[in-house]
Amino acid sequence: MDLNDKVAVVTGASSGIGKSIAQELSKKGCKVALASRSLDKLKDIGKGLSQSFEVEMDVTSNESVTTAFEKIQDHFGSIDILVNSAGVMPLTYLKNRKLEDWLQTIEVNVKGTLRCIHAVLPMMKKQHSGHIINIASVDGKEIFEGGAVYGASKAAVIELSRAMRMELSPDFNIRVTSIEPGTVETDLREDISDQELLDDKDYGNGEPKLEPKNIADAVLYATTQPDSVNVNELLIKPTGKS
Repeated sequence: MDLNDKVAVVTGASSGIGKSIAQELSKKGCKVALASRSLDKLKDIGKGLSQSFEVEMDVTSNESVTTAFEKIQDHFGSIDILVNSAGVMPLTYLKNRKLEDWLQTIEVNVKGTLRCIHAVLPMMKKQHSGHIINIASVDGKEIFEGGAVYGASKAAVIELSRAMRMELSPDFNIRVTSIEPGTVETDLREDISDQELLDDKDYGNGEPKLEPKNIADAVLYATTQPDSVNVNELLIKPTGKS
């Protein structure tokens, strides 16, 4: 599939995985809508892209998501690809009862994804085509102490993606891909406020990590397959991790 002049929306595009995905899609000729709460960062990123549109979007707000997608549709006229990359990872032990962290994880990772799907579906249904890519995590399949709520949120995204394929692909020709990275070199761990967990985990111990571009390359692989091919899931780990 040729990505030239396809319109792609990337949430969480101001940094990390989302930023890299937006940049790589642009290199392939996509018109890219950069979406994030950090509009200033988006404008800086957009300067390096050939055809971009920067829009402020808070995925925890129904109104913000709806307004942002309306602006994108007005600007580009259509949306061919949605990459749900916005996410948080405030890992925490359950015993420490970090309720606000738990709820924020679900609010962004699960409900934020649902809000964006809700907003883009009318356009994709009308044009009878589209591709929705949900950035999940290996933690949605391999749980660990301290990752209960984060893992649950990503497991929800993986299962949601499976159900989306069942419902949306046959009737509306909408492809759905779940991408499940292992540890990636981003600032996501800065969300962690559980000091006991931070004391227990040695995150600077030289563990193998993926680069954001590795995830962007997976997005390119999924989106450039023929229209008759749906890449259901891609689980990606750094070499050296089982």
